[in-house]
Amino acid sequence: MSKLPKPFRQFQADFPALSQAYEALGNEASKSGPLDAKVRELIKLGMAAARRSESAVHSHTFRALDAGASKAEIEHAIVIGITTLGFPTMMAALTWAREAIENRERAEED
Repeated sequence: MSKLPKPFRQFQADFPALSQAYEALGNEASKSGPLDAKVRELIKLGMAAARRSESAVHSHTFRALDAGASKAEIEHAIVIGITTLGFPTMMAALTWAREAIENRERAEED
């Protein structure tokens, strides 16, 4: 994954044991069922969209790309939420995901 956000890195520095426990919990949750990494990240992307969390949409877009998701799969994971999230929330999340994809593509060009 790309560089972690500064607030999260500060959290890791300030609370290393808590940060490690948080990561361990996430790892155990990931291993607790049959879903592969790409599907898990697409689901988390949808959850981030539902929370209207721009930073989480960026993060899970990057993670989904790292897990092998295509741009079309990422966009589909968001647009299927149109009736659940509402059009404005879905459009905001789609915009954030597209920004993240563009940022990744620019970084790969450099």
